[in-house]
Amino acid sequence: MFDHKYDVIVVGGGHSGSEAALAASNLGSKTLLITTNIYNIAQMSCNPAMGGIAKGQIIKEIDALGGYSGIITDKSMIQFRMLNKSKGPAMWSPRAQCDRLKFSKEWRLILKKNYNLNLYQDTVIDLIIKNNKVIGVKTILGITIKSKSVILTNGTFLNGIIHIGKKQKSGGRIYENSVKGLTEKLKQFGLISGRMKTGTSPRLDGKSLDYSKMIEQLGDSPIEPFSFLSKKKIMRIKQKKCYLTYTNLETHKLLRDKFNLSPIFNGHIKCVGPRYCPSIEEKIYRFYNKDNHQIFVEPEGWNTQEVYINGFSTSMPEEVQYKALITIPGFENAKMVRPGYAIEYDYFYPTQLKINLESKKIENLFFAGQINGTTGYEEAAAQGLIAGINANLKINEKDPFILKRNEAYIGVLIDDLIYKGTEEPYRMFTSRAEYRILLRQDNADERLTPIGEKLGLVNYERIKKLELKNKHLKKCFSFFKRKTIKFELANKFLKKSFLRKENIKLGYLKENIKLGYFLSRPEISIEEIKKLSLVKNFLKKNKINKKILYLISIRIKYKGYFKKEEENVKKMSKLENLKIPINFNYKKIKSLSIEAKEKLINYKPNSIGEALKISGVSPSDISILILFLRK
Repeated sequence: MFDHKYDVIVVGGGHSGSEAALAASNLGSKTLLITTNIYNIAQMSCNPAMGGIAKGQIIKEIDALGGYSGIITDKSMIQFRMLNKSKGPAMWSPRAQCDRLKFSKEWRLILKKNYNLNLYQDTVIDLIIKNNKVIGVKTILGITIKSKSVILTNGTFLNGIIHIGKKQKSGGRIYENSVKGLTEKLKQFGLISGRMKTGTSPRLDGKSLDYSKMIEQLGDSPIEPFSFLSKKKIMRIKQKKCYLTYTNLETHKLLRDKFNLSPIFNGHIKCVGPRYCPSIEEKIYRFYNKDNHQIFVEPEGWNTQEVYINGFSTSMPEEVQYKALITIPGFENAKMVRPGYAIEYDYFYPTQLKINLESKKIENLFFAGQINGTTGYEEAAAQGLIAGINANLKINEKDPFILKRNEAYIGVLIDDLIYKGTEEPYRMFTSRAEYRILLRQDNADERLTPIGEKLGLVNYERIKKLELKNKHLKKCFSFFKRKTIKFELANKFLKKSFLRKENIKLGYLKENIKLGYFLSRPEISIEEIKKLSLVKNFLKKNKINKKILYLISIRIKYKGYFKKEEENVKKMSKLENLKIPINFNYKKIKSLSIEAKEKLINYKPNSIGEALKISGVSPSDISILILFLRK
């Protein structure tokens, strides 16, 4: 049945596994994706949404590199919102509510179409390792399959235990069996594992809710697609509504009185859950002085009445969940479809990986997704893409593909995992990226599509789209740099602006000004500028859409910030380029701290830039190391 050898075997068909399998196969590797249930591929186990703060940027980056999460999100979208619009453009983050079933179906269809990719429904329970090199896998059905490399994307399935009150059940997801044997096999080769916990919310029958007692949450219009390939007409959907309601003191008292039944508080769950997505019982415990918490009611798709209760993740007993839910406005007659639950599972410390996501101890074995201690579909998909690319490069004896912190949020994510590690589920935030002004969602294609083209993942259509965008941006820059606005007309705009700001009459012009300089003033918005007849005529003549105009506005207004950030990147690059010799003897530098020596010997950084990222290596240690290297 499997008498031939694959180039890449991907274990697990979640968001990470799906991206990994397509990346490897699209680069020419004969790939096999093994998953326990083919009809659960890329399932949205928790919230049926993609994107969000920093996560939206990641999906855009995956798309720009030639991944598929953005394309699938656009095809299954039922509502779109751009978050953080009240803040600067570096913080703007797209988020889409999706049709859960359609999302999984679209992924399954696109995987099945790939010529180099085979799907197989089975469960991998063992690895074949020879001379510390992986050469294949064994399944629960006793089948041995040989491969040049293996990517583990097991999600929450390794020794997973589901908790609902006092009830415990082995499982990787509700009604799906956990995977036993793999953790123990990896431990035999010296890999260190830990335990993490995550959870999900109950699902309710939408017909049983009273939406008149809730606040409508409408989607943004127009919709901005996640994929740079998606055409506008695809995004002209009639969006579904979400709703907002709140818990209250009655809800809190009911849950607080039953804390002893929660596995989080009674000791049944001993591991750490996601800090930034706590269960409802943890919220009530931590924020004891809060009278209410937000609860979002989010539809699960076009053809279902089932709704997801965002903000009410819980592992309380079913009856307690239900009693608490019906105290919430609009939920008085709610009918529960499925209870919420917590799940604890094994993960492996990501510091045991190389920067290309390959194991340091077992050659050609790659790890991606929640097995590395992350949380979120987006973080998992990003790692899968990078692991798929690097598995292909490794077996073809090519240099690894590494994104730097100044190139992508994906670079920040992997950099943090490898050099800092994590002992709680890692979630991406804009605050984690020190160069976030440069890593905006609107320029992911400009940053990464040329890189994707060099890798061989980006098609001709993407390149043509990017070339047209760059051409229009260049034309617009030139137009705003050359064209002048008369000071009399400019002062009319300023007068309106000052009247809005309590009649502060400052900064009126006495001479004509270039349009670009005028737009750079904080009081002037692109909404006002685009009303000018010369701007309208320019856009029409050159067939330039309004989105390009908004991009120009961002770049003109924040030009100084971008320049400063680029200078910071150059300074850091100089340090990153200062190489550390292989097998460098740190012990002979007596002035290094003991902790720094231990960490540097363990991590074996290739450069000063890498050494800087290691937790426990101080700036003074770095200064000493630089002096020693320069000698």
